[in-house]
Amino acid sequence: MAAPVTHFEVNAKDAARVREFFSNLFGWKIDIDPNMNYGMVDTGVKMGINGGIGQTTGQNSSVTFYIQVEDVQAHLDKAVSLGGKVIVPLTDAGMVTFAQIADPEGNIVGLVKGPQTPPPEPKPKKTSPRRKKVAKPKIAAKRSRRR
Repeated sequence: MAAPVTHFEVNAKDAARVREFFSNLFGWKIDIDPNMNYGMVDTGVKMGINGGIGQTTGQNSSVTFYIQVEDVQAHLDKAVSLGGKVIVPLTDAGMVTFAQIADPEGNIVGLVKGPQTPPPEPKPKKTSPRRKKVAKPKIAAKRSRRR
């Protein structure tokens, strides 16, 4: 089954500086969680995906994209069987369950738990058909008859 890319992540040695850079460059709204030093990016448009910008802890700066799958552990196992490596094991971070793998060339990709089918589109509200207003003919005021 196909799996969509649903999130991007930029990790930087100076996350505040990088958040300011991308916010000013693209007009992104970034909601910062000070406890995690992580900013959730809202690009402000419906096309594309949103992401996050966080602080690295002893590693080099990096960019990662996340692919949504229903069973993260099954995909970790399959990645290893195909020659990849687990970089971050299955992790439940409260608001998200994720992992990271490296492909055979060492490129890091994230996996995030989620359904493979999109939620149903909201159905439009049924309303009774509107009746077209018909202009009523104006009736000329009755004139008094002169006798």
